[in-house]
Amino acid sequence: MQEKLRQHIEKIVPLTDEEFAFVRSHFTVKNAKKKSFLFQTGESVRYSYFVVSGLLTLIYHDDTGKQHIVSFAMEDWWESDYEAYFTQTRAGMSLQCLEDTEVYCLTLENYRKLCAGLQKMEHFFLQKANGGHIGSQRRILSFLTSNAKQRYEQLLQRYPALLQRVSKTLLASYLGVSRETLSRLGHTS
Repeated sequence: MQEKLRQHIEKIVPLTDEEFAFVRSHFTVKNAKKKSFLFQTGESVRYSYFVVSGLLTLIYHDDTGKQHIVSFAMEDWWESDYEAYFTQTRAGMSLQCLEDTEVYCLTLENYRKLCAGLQKMEHFFLQKANGGHIGSQRRILSFLTSNAKQRYEQLLQRYPALLQRVSKTLLASYLGVSRETLSRLGHTS
């Protein structure tokens, strides 16, 4: 498990054994069962999570109670309610395990210590944040400029493994379409 974290970080910055030991000391490990929540709306968001194995979904419930899938996070991805995490406010979303999941957990305090104590990690987190911003902008642009079929095809192209692991209901919510529309799209691709 430690090797997965090290390999993930070393895709961006090389680490000596001593540096990795320093990095690793700032994380805790959590195993969570399918359908359990790492946090729910209204709770404190203590951690940013690195997914070692399993699958997570970030969920927003609007004022009418309708569920919106904000994102999915599978192996080698990071996830949290970042507004709540960085501002130390209550969660506006919930993070649920769609499969049995193993994550590395990083508190905001330890995130800051890592960045202050090892400049390489500050660079690593900057690169991860930049990638996250790019992904978010792509998703927003997709909703603004693409029809349902195009959004589905983009999802197929970018994350083909996700379609095998996520229910049609959740995929439909992520794409902003009904389950019936998603079924039609799946038959025309």
